[in-house]
Amino acid sequence: MLTTEENELLCRVEGDAPMGRLMREHWTPVCLLEEVSEPDGAPVKARVFGENLVVFRDTDGRVGVLAEDCPHRGPSLVLGRNEEGGLRCLYHGWKMDVDGNVLEMASEPAASGMAEKIKHKAYPTREWGGMVWSWFGAADRVAEFRPPAWAPTADVRVSIAKTLLPCNWAQVLEGAIDSAHSSSLHSSDMVPARVDSAKATDKTWLRPSTDKAPRMQVQRGGYGFRYAALRRPIQNAAANDYVRSTVFVAPATVLIPPNNLYNVANVNVPMDDTNTAFYFIAWGHPAQTPETDTWRKFLRQTVGVDLDETYRPLRNVDNRFWQDRQAMKAGNFTGISGFPNQDVAMWVTMGPIADRSRERLGASDLAIVEFRRQMLDAVRAHAEGAPAIGTGDAAIPSTVCAFQAIVPKTTDWRSYEARITWPDGQEHPEIEPSYLVKA
Repeated sequence: MLTTEENELLCRVEGDAPMGRLMREHWTPVCLLEEVSEPDGAPVKARVFGENLVVFRDTDGRVGVLAEDCPHRGPSLVLGRNEEGGLRCLYHGWKMDVDGNVLEMASEPAASGMAEKIKHKAYPTREWGGMVWSWFGAADRVAEFRPPAWAPTADVRVSIAKTLLPCNWAQVLEGAIDSAHSSSLHSSDMVPARVDSAKATDKTWLRPSTDKAPRMQVQRGGYGFRYAALRRPIQNAAANDYVRSTVFVAPATVLIPPNNLYNVANVNVPMDDTNTAFYFIAWGHPAQTPETDTWRKFLRQTVGVDLDETYRPLRNVDNRFWQDRQAMKAGNFTGISGFPNQDVAMWVTMGPIADRSRERLGASDLAIVEFRRQMLDAVRAHAEGAPAIGTGDAAIPSTVCAFQAIVPKTTDWRSYEARITWPDGQEHPEIEPSYLVKA
């Protein structure tokens, strides 16, 4: 467990909070590309690190991320007109481009020269992996954009389900690195089976183990850490272990063990101290990675069915997350459909910020303990002037990835040749062959 002071240091990101300062040293997702796909289309509201933002694609196809409030009198630019190369405030007609330059001031005399003296807050942007990314750190030292581990090249398929959750980012991320919970919470969706490795069907994920109490081992790195959950396999348990190795990529990404068809990851973006944009990602070869609509249906995270038009879940505390008690009596463990929704129910009912001073942790919580220790060490070091964790030379190497496999007990998972899931016989034009795995 953590002290109250440590919990505050871990969770708080708004304003001048130390964790927020550290996170701003990384490029951060702001929204999905599909939300701003149309030039001169409707602006989109976003919120990151407690800052309200407006995102839009201008006439020439450039994406802008600006402070939401107009620099004149402060009304929302989300309501503005997106036209002719800029975003125009409805109140007095001030118009800003993607770089924050004030192009026009309809309410001011043209000869005043006032427009040249004002610059609206704008953030550098990149488009990659189905997302709009922005740099929220110091404007005079923008880091080079590095593709994330779950979208290493432009030609992998990336399918993303987005959900906005009313709870702190850290409890969402801790759920993603907690391998032990899946054997209970997701037991009706991640089903034990006599298979030689994890398999994906259109309805469930199959696992070659019934073991609900994995042994945990951790290996720390400059980018974060990876750990293994070692379970007894269903077949030949005397000689083998079933290894599921998860990777935490600081500050807020998790590479989840894949199945036989595609790789899995999630990104957890703090909107503020008590709200999180949760992105759940399938990625890999286009021939066997589900398309976006298929992925969202599988997860039960489709806008208009499971989420409202702002990506907020229709399942919530008030309606008990649509839990079906009759299904539970019939054998479904949770009665909640869609395994991310099962996670959401756990995260949200912990409260806006989980009180970690009241916890009682066990052996299966090793990765949780490591995450907290590493991030608290990192945020204190950064406050003393050290580089942010996972930046520069400490960024995650391309050879580090999540994996799952049945291996001999004599094999150390740390030296196992981990490779991303990729179809047999298909060579990727960009990724090195040593970074591929044959399905």
